[in-house]
Amino acid sequence: MRMRRIEGYMLRPEEAQERWLHTLLDAGKDTEYGKKHGFSSIRNAESFAKTVPMQDYEGLKGPIARMMRGEQNVLWPGEVNWYSKSSGTTSEKSKFIPIPEANLYACHIAGSWDSLALLYHNKPDMEVFRRRNLVLPGSYESLEEYPKTKFGDISALLTFHMPAIGRMFYTPDFDIALQPNFEDKINQIATVISKQDDIVMFGGVPTWIIVLFRMILEKTGKSNILEVWPHLQAYMHGGVGFEPHRQKFHALIPSDNFVYQEIYNASEGYFGAQCDLGVHDMLLFADNGIFYEFLPIEELDKEFPRTVTLADVEIGKNYAMLITTNSGLWRYMPGDTLIFTRKNPHCFLITGRTKQFINAFGEEVMVGDTDKALAETCRQMDVVVNEYTAAPVYFGENNRSKGGHEWVVEFEKEPGDLAQFNQLLDETLQRINSDYEAKRFKGMALDQLRLRTVPKGTFMRWMRARGKFGNQNKVPRLANHRRFVEEVLQFTQEV
Repeated sequence: MRMRRIEGYMLRPEEAQERWLHTLLDAGKDTEYGKKHGFSSIRNAESFAKTVPMQDYEGLKGPIARMMRGEQNVLWPGEVNWYSKSSGTTSEKSKFIPIPEANLYACHIAGSWDSLALLYHNKPDMEVFRRRNLVLPGSYESLEEYPKTKFGDISALLTFHMPAIGRMFYTPDFDIALQPNFEDKINQIATVISKQDDIVMFGGVPTWIIVLFRMILEKTGKSNILEVWPHLQAYMHGGVGFEPHRQKFHALIPSDNFVYQEIYNASEGYFGAQCDLGVHDMLLFADNGIFYEFLPIEELDKEFPRTVTLADVEIGKNYAMLITTNSGLWRYMPGDTLIFTRKNPHCFLITGRTKQFINAFGEEVMVGDTDKALAETCRQMDVVVNEYTAAPVYFGENNRSKGGHEWVVEFEKEPGDLAQFNQLLDETLQRINSDYEAKRFKGMALDQLRLRTVPKGTFMRWMRARGKFGNQNKVPRLANHRRFVEEVLQFTQEV
């Protein structure tokens, strides 16, 4: 039944998008925000874009803070008691995204069902409702000054509100899964699930799943995860680029029949999932409580930027995503960038973050570029990388006459020749990104990128020291400043 609905919006996404725009405007017309911006008089996407301003979290931080303390009808009808806490990769501050019941069920949980339907469509022999499934969630807590308000990782909120049929096939028990201390939790989960042999599917951020799996292998003395869980079939992953981790997972799960499905579920909404497991792009969920607009990257810093709707996107063009959702986010920019790979169905690849890039010299290097370049280089030289972050080196710094990029890399399996790895990585990045290649031409503008290696475990210790240790926290890959790179390098000297 779900596949029939999915196939409908795969072929006719514009119809679903128009319906959701009117549904959302109607829902929000009597809220404080809806009255301020005249939702009642908006008739189409064009007038919506002219009437309602684009905004990021800073523009909504005040209204959301009021909502969390019990004020009603601010951004969404009624009182909202659940909030997804996003730690933010590039920001030190947390973001709190409202999760009203409409958003919880018609976006996040609906997206989970759609992802599962697509997985079964590709692999009909899945046994999700026969054996156990593992998800590694975060936690949630009450707001001290208004205890009715609960906030936490979106994974924890979804686990807490998991439909009854899902709870029957979930492991571990909720008391362990939702406890607040992540370090204690992951240890307890490893102890419990290392004694089970019927896990068929798992989900979570790759970095922390790898940590969990290594703990399980240490406890069991097994050489790979299939020796612990012989019925294992699939991994739903998302949150970070998977390519740098793919080799590690193949070593942990050495099976040609095991499948990987990428999903795109963020605090702000459930946006898509792979619909064809043989292709790396994802299907945009066009009928999922969200109205989308897309901002061409070249419009990003303009005073009056021009957006396009789903009907007018171009294949291969880089866009920043703009969303209007059933959580009260109106023309909101979550910070992700993507390109469409095909239309009808509209499928896409995430290319990076609007705040995670290096463009110090006009090279326009995005996270998708560096993830892909690193993965290809690792494959060619039989190397495994745990984590990395990169930043520009500006003219004049460290007596440099030219600019360049500096990468701080933590290897799991080091290259035999680091200089060769460094050169190959630079050449691969040039092949992937023509702007970087142009700036590197004969070394006229940019020098070859340079690698700085750090000991194993450095990034995890650094994240813990920053207070960003846990399932929803991710290492910032790229920055147009040197703060993260300098912090990691300084941290290695102090430890």
